[in-house]
Amino acid sequence: MVAIVSIILILVLMCGSLYSFIFDKAYKKSYFSYEIFYTLLIIYFVVLVGFGLLYFLLSFSGVLLVEDGKLGEVDRLESLAHSFYFSGVTLMTVGYGDITPVGWGRLIALIEALIGYILPATFFLKIWQASTEDNIEEEDQEEKDKERDINYL
Repeated sequence: MVAIVSIILILVLMCGSLYSFIFDKAYKKSYFSYEIFYTLLIIYFVVLVGFGLLYFLLSFSGVLLVEDGKLGEVDRLESLAHSFYFSGVTLMTVGYGDITPVGWGRLIALIEALIGYILPATFFLKIWQASTEDNIEEEDQEEKDKERDINYL
């Protein structure tokens, strides 16, 4: 019972935080961008599916992913599911260790994990760059307004 109440409380707090981050304009300007957020989601989805298909296609040339440290034959549908699961876990986290890559799969997983770490940083920098450009434009406009006011006098 305590676990259920804790989970509900955490979900309410998370939803409230997300709502206030996106919709409440507590500061002068909000730099949250739906365009950048949706672009991030689409890029994550494309990378996840791309690497998942890569793992799946390479599994036909040999065992690429090992489940629970045991080599075993799996049917194609299960191999596809394992490939997408492993791709998602590798992209979003470091991995759980339940499915382990072998051979070339290790290098591919390393590249995917690196992409998973770099993507959020690049999007954060894009938002920061846009906010900096906005601040510079505002300062330039204020200077022009001051010069115009001085020239008017």
